[in-house]
Amino acid sequence: MACARVPLDEQSVTEPGPLGKERTLPALHPERKEERYFVPYKPPPEDGSPAEVEEFLEHAKFITEDLEWLLALPHDKFWCQVVFDESLQRCLDSYLHHAPRGLDLAAVPSSPAVADMQRSVHRAVFLTFLRMATHKESKENFITPAVFGEIIYENFLFDIPKILDLCVLFGKGNSQLLHKMIENIFTQQPSYYSDLDETVPTVLQVFDTILEKCGLQCEGATAMEPMKLNAHKQPTALTMSQQDFVDIIMYLCDSTTTIHAFLDIFPAACSSFHSHGFVSRLTSFYGSVVPDLEMAIRKRNLDDKILQEDLWKRLSHSCRKMVETTHLLLHHTCLQPILEGDETRTSYLLQGVESAWDSIGRQKPQSQIEPKASSLPSASWGAAGGSPAASPTGSKRQEVREPGDGGEILRGAEAILDGAVCSVSGAELESLLSCIKDLLPDLGEGFLLACLEEYNYNSELVINNILEDRLAPSLDKLDRAMPRPVKEELPNVLTSRSNVFDDDEFDIFRRDQVDMSRIWKGRRKAENTREMLNDKQHIAEQKARYQAYETVVDEVIIEPGETAATYGLDDYDDEYDDTYDMNQVGANDLDGDSLLNRRDQFVQDPAVLRERAEARRAAMQQRKGYRPERPSNVVGQPKGQGQTTETLLDRRKKESNKSRVGNHNRRTMADRKRNKGMIPS
Repeated sequence: MACARVPLDEQSVTEPGPLGKERTLPALHPERKEERYFVPYKPPPEDGSPAEVEEFLEHAKFITEDLEWLLALPHDKFWCQVVFDESLQRCLDSYLHHAPRGLDLAAVPSSPAVADMQRSVHRAVFLTFLRMATHKESKENFITPAVFGEIIYENFLFDIPKILDLCVLFGKGNSQLLHKMIENIFTQQPSYYSDLDETVPTVLQVFDTILEKCGLQCEGATAMEPMKLNAHKQPTALTMSQQDFVDIIMYLCDSTTTIHAFLDIFPAACSSFHSHGFVSRLTSFYGSVVPDLEMAIRKRNLDDKILQEDLWKRLSHSCRKMVETTHLLLHHTCLQPILEGDETRTSYLLQGVESAWDSIGRQKPQSQIEPKASSLPSASWGAAGGSPAASPTGSKRQEVREPGDGGEILRGAEAILDGAVCSVSGAELESLLSCIKDLLPDLGEGFLLACLEEYNYNSELVINNILEDRLAPSLDKLDRAMPRPVKEELPNVLTSRSNVFDDDEFDIFRRDQVDMSRIWKGRRKAENTREMLNDKQHIAEQKARYQAYETVVDEVIIEPGETAATYGLDDYDDEYDDTYDMNQVGANDLDGDSLLNRRDQFVQDPAVLRERAEARRAAMQQRKGYRPERPSNVVGQPKGQGQTTETLLDRRKKESNKSRVGNHNRRTMADRKRNKGMIPS
């Protein structure tokens, strides 16, 4: 390569030729292109079989890997591949044509694998176009602006249809970056303004085509044209086929969404649209076609109710985009020049609006006319953002999430959090670094961390300042290949420390709030023994409680017409429990002297207590005439010496009583059967 600070279009390289001899070629030369085939993009299958899903995943993986390889190439190799590789341009064009739009994402399968792969392709395509729109990546890697404009224009790297598709596909969450991309393209190649001026009549022709298909005629600009003789034979929104009707709604939705996205991201194009009378044509088209299409959706007998709801949603979305497009054109072509150039005229108009509100007796609106662009704060997202951002025109815009826009399925380059947030978590910081590294792979993570910290973690501002070489002096002195510093892990002191306040009310390491009134240093102020004894506050607190017991009334006379509740007394209860009326409660209790005498014998000898209990039991049995049971003797004399009658009776008793426990009355029942003659003896 040649020396640094020379534009790529003026550099030459020395490389070995086919025969091994060295040769000198321009840095941008077809022979320096790598032989690699980029496959075209195919959208995800709507209700595909597992085989179709697997085919999409494999196909999309090839595209993602090829684009990531392209983004990792150095500056000269990247531009050789972009300019001279036709398969790459076919791949990028196929994605712009066939990638699902916002309202189309409802038909995309909800498979996590398909969603992740679609998100990867979306992000890789966006970063590729972002690098293609950048003519200066660093001090060493840049292209002469005029040559850059010629390269992208002559090789059709960008054109008006591509720019429109870029706005509608990547506008949500990336409006700031897209604005800079498109502004740089139009600035370096003014021929695009001429192309845009020639494109506006084509856009107006879209509206005329829709009117013709619906059998209508636009009012206003085209109302003076003679009506064709066979106009009555044209099908209407009610009589055309269902497929044609669905195509009309789809066409209208896609066209209005694309136009609004482009004008919202690149307001400089509003003057071209306004010069062709776009506002009047759009309002006339709205008044002619929208009521007819709404009536057709309500009256047509559509086979599928889900299809009817989808068509109604798309028509409502189209109506809103047409209204918002009209507001954009009026704001940037009529109101904004007045606000920026003539304060006297502005105040005159504001007074007129306020007087009009007062004349009809209505309150003035809370929101005033938006200030100039320079007075609005910048709140944008990075290259992979996904949040509402301030529009490039200065008017703060609120991103409205539309039903079925598939934000949860297709985020693409919208992968990180707001770069304007000062404090970010570890995962968010890694996402910011990954986003910048994808675009600027030669920079070290240490250098990027310093840039993010300097610019308040605004990744878009970091990328912009690096590309335009406008870094702060402190950052310009750093090594751009500086690696990320290694951070040592410190031991967790809270898990290892132990003191007397662990888990109590004064443990500040585990409690968010501590009662500071119970903590003081040294002797508590104005506290001594005499003051503590003289403090009679507790007596005053208990005084009211004891006053309730001062008044004792034996009998309360209730006057006629009054109840016991009048005097705070309970009503008489007839269900009185007279259990104790016939008993002398406390008559048999021991007197004081007996209790005093028994205190010395509170703990007695257990053996003595058992003897007394046995004696009482024997005396009671004797009074009742109870004769103690004779002890059983089943052992008797040794065998052969004869047994006494008592022994025989005891043995028979034992034998008969066995059936009560283990044998379940088997012996008794056997004897019963035997006695009845059921079992032979």
